Amino acid sequence: MIETSDIFNLLHNAVESKNIGKKISQAQMAKHLGVSMRTYQDWRLGNSKPQAALAICQLLCELDEDDILFVIKKMKKLIGDSK
Repeated sequence: MIETSDIFNLLHNAVESKNIGKKISQAQMAKHLGVSMRTYQDWRLGNSKPQAALAICQLLCELDEDDILFVIKKMKKLIGDSK
């Protein structure tokens, strides 16, 4: 079974890859997510396991790729509209 720390590490690495391999510090990522660096570190190390993150990932895994893209695009729009 995948752990939430695995999910955060995969996503962190994916965001770095999107930035053409430019490293993103945990402090930068935490600030971007609106959490403390300590909280983000705990998520990546598995010391803290936000249950919502795991539930969201489990729901996404129930969908096929097209549906996942649809949901992510909608989320992206909602997040963009709230800024």
